[in-house]
Amino acid sequence: MLTSELDYRLPRELIAQSLATPRDSSRLMVVNVSRNAIEHHVFRDLPHFLHRGDAAVLNETKVLPARLSARRPGGGETELLFLRSLTEGNGLWEVMVRPSRRLKPGMALSAGGEELRVVESLGEGRWAVAGTDVPGTLRRLGRMPLPPYLEATSGAEREYQTVYARNEGSAAAPTAGFHFTKEMLEEVERAGAGLARVTLHVGPGTFSPVRVEELSEHEMHAEYYNVPEEAARVVGEARRVVAVGTTVARTLESWAASGEREGETEIFIYPGYRWRAVDVLLTNFHLPRSTLLAMVMSFAGKELVREAYETAVRERYRFFSFGDAMLLIGGGRGRP
Repeated sequence: MLTSELDYRLPRELIAQSLATPRDSSRLMVVNVSRNAIEHHVFRDLPHFLHRGDAAVLNETKVLPARLSARRPGGGETELLFLRSLTEGNGLWEVMVRPSRRLKPGMALSAGGEELRVVESLGEGRWAVAGTDVPGTLRRLGRMPLPPYLEATSGAEREYQTVYARNEGSAAAPTAGFHFTKEMLEEVERAGAGLARVTLHVGPGTFSPVRVEELSEHEMHAEYYNVPEEAARVVGEARRVVAVGTTVARTLESWAASGEREGETEIFIYPGYRWRAVDVLLTNFHLPRSTLLAMVMSFAGKELVREAYETAVRERYRFFSFGDAMLLIGGGRGRP
């Protein structure tokens, strides 16, 4: 598959700059893969599409205030995006740096009186950086890592977290979960679906754009995932597995492929992939040339997804992190 097949035309005004208020009032496009049908609803209608015995799986990761400004020796400013801890004690971190070419191994960076030491280059603008208490420094001085298409306002930073976030460690949010309120989670359970909670700490493996011509040549970055024993039980007993977001789909498919409930995953899901774990996918409308759009095309078929995106543009749906949602039914492991 050519990466150019992940292109589509999107008017800039359709990029949402804030969440719907309340969150569950966003629009919901329902795509029935087996019937090749598209319907238009609001997110509050979601429980009507769930069955007794379904498992709705949530990603409980919590976004770190992972963006930090630091000063180099001599006074120049560097922006750091902390991606993940590389050591058990949180002393060494993988960091995306801008501008990257100004850094050198051994360089000391200063952020609000805290010193960070540059250890080595990891390639592609990423560096290993050491500090005595990186999580503490980020909680005191960091900013939420909003994507570049969102205006960095205090309101956007407050909204950029799911209501069920619990396990701190992400450099980006699992945005399909933004539509849920606590009341909506209760409605899901009243519909007869069980809730299962997993963790995938979102990093470049999820949000890095595809820059190669042939999609199969794209290299995924590793991301940590964990499927607790209780979540494994709920998923194992479910009639249908409903993944709330592509990060949940990535987690469940990694577990199904490896047999390991915890670890790091570099799985790349694009058309031609054989799904093993997910029957229904709830997701947002994704950026062109993204691995997330490639995953959705794998789940439901390229032509149907293209039609859905063209329909979304025509019907003025709101796109990307703070935008509207899409529910894909009958795809994944249920497709021939």
